[in-house]
Amino acid sequence: MRKLNRKWSSLLVATALAASLGAGCAQEKEADQTAPAAGEGSSTAPTAQAEAGKYPLKTDKTLTYWGELPTSLTGVKSSHSETPFFQTWQEKTGIPLKFTNPPTGQGSETLNILLASGELPDMIEYDWLNKFPGGPEKAIKDGYILRLNDVFEKYAPNLMKYLKEHPEVDKMIKTDSGSYYVFPFMRGDDSLLVWQGPVIRKDWLDELGLPVPETIDEWYTALKAFKEKKGASAPLTVKGTPRPLNEFGHGAFVGAFGITKDFFIDKDGSIKFGPMEKGYKEFLGTFRKWYEEGLIDKNIAMADSKAIDGNIATGASGATIGSAGGNMGKWIPLITEKNPKAELAAAPYPVLKKGDTPMYGLKDPEFSSNGSVAITAKSKNVELAARLLDYGYSPEGHMLFNFGTEGKTYTLDNGFPKYTDLMLKNPDKLAPAQAMSLYIRGNTNGPFVQDVRYIEQYYTLQQQRDAIKVWANTNVDKHKLPPVTATPEESSQLAKIMADVDTLVDEMSLKIILGVEPLDQFESYVEKFKSLNIAKAIEIKKASLDRYNKR
Repeated sequence: MRKLNRKWSSLLVATALAASLGAGCAQEKEADQTAPAAGEGSSTAPTAQAEAGKYPLKTDKTLTYWGELPTSLTGVKSSHSETPFFQTWQEKTGIPLKFTNPPTGQGSETLNILLASGELPDMIEYDWLNKFPGGPEKAIKDGYILRLNDVFEKYAPNLMKYLKEHPEVDKMIKTDSGSYYVFPFMRGDDSLLVWQGPVIRKDWLDELGLPVPETIDEWYTALKAFKEKKGASAPLTVKGTPRPLNEFGHGAFVGAFGITKDFFIDKDGSIKFGPMEKGYKEFLGTFRKWYEEGLIDKNIAMADSKAIDGNIATGASGATIGSAGGNMGKWIPLITEKNPKAELAAAPYPVLKKGDTPMYGLKDPEFSSNGSVAITAKSKNVELAARLLDYGYSPEGHMLFNFGTEGKTYTLDNGFPKYTDLMLKNPDKLAPAQAMSLYIRGNTNGPFVQDVRYIEQYYTLQQQRDAIKVWANTNVDKHKLPPVTATPEESSQLAKIMADVDTLVDEMSLKIILGVEPLDQFESYVEKFKSLNIAKAIEIKKASLDRYNKR
């Protein structure tokens, strides 16, 4: 794994400084950005200035942009046009934008309607790799989005420079046929790849004379003590939406039994589907026992983020799975407000045998399909859209996306972009994640390279910084599939198979854990997986991995 070079970071700062010195709601909402754009009203083409690497451009065109608002802005802003970052992006590039944002959490449903209408915007921010039926190649073939190879070469010099310097990332953002299809969101440092894992009330453990649990048995002891001696009504709580046990998808608890809740690479190099393996039965048996004894939240099937927040804040729960930033950064102030001695800490991903390294854990690849932006095949402003999106990979754009506006959201301290109180101690008393999302995209995603210096400040608490080190200690690199792509035909088959398989996984998991069906029913579910052609899905994953390795 490579790290973002500090010398390169310094160069970005210096270039950006030099440039500065030299110069929704409930229904789908559409809004025009009213902030004045440089050169508005002029019909001058952007090519000459863009080739010289200069922004803002001069244009009389307004581009259209479709995408969900960052979830951290839910309840804070109702559209992109109201958000300072998106206003500044237009001012800096000189390109006016008209935004459409679907209701939060309804992106896929709303996009399907949009694609069916044939009335497409210039750009769509969406997870084309994992959420579009048939995958990106089919989206290109069906005439929804453009193959961007020529576009990158002609109009995206900043992005192409980065990709040439980082061939391992370049490999990730292509399809097997070599097609570029989005302006990608990329993480510029290894420490940005890990951000979630088990979280536990450390002060309770200390009071009870218990260690931070490492094994499944130690977790059982801790949760039982939380219930019996701390009065926790839901000792372990996890989200039940958008899918039950969704938080276990990255290996928490499940990984202790040698499997994941998804496809994974086994120790012999073969691809397996975790929920039909023996280890998953052992996991279900363990959680069935814990649920029966009242150690797991009774609302495990439906608990949402607000319910989890409430459980942690009130002391109904002493453990969960959460992120270092948006979760721990919110929960620690909540519990310490009532009890200054309260403490949350990260726990390792559980194992069965003390001293073992956890098999699996959350670790994202450098390229994330979330937040990446495609140019649609219907766009009549391809060059202008590409210039807009390429800005995020320029030195100046890198600073805007990660740190905002110098003098307002950050100041340079010996070359280090230091966030101001507007970001970390904002007057509106917003959580740091919410305040940051108003002015940057560094703490969410988008068409840019995420900078490690953002996370060094976003994690204001020592517990957050310690958490990343704890959660990073896994063997996930040996078992996680890279961002492979299937052919359009394979993707269609896979989507159909997995729609039924995922439904069956949820049904099986809940019925057995909640005691509706006996644990012995697991074998019958395995047979059902086989009848749903899970073998074909595994075959597709293997073929995709083989092609990826040959890129």
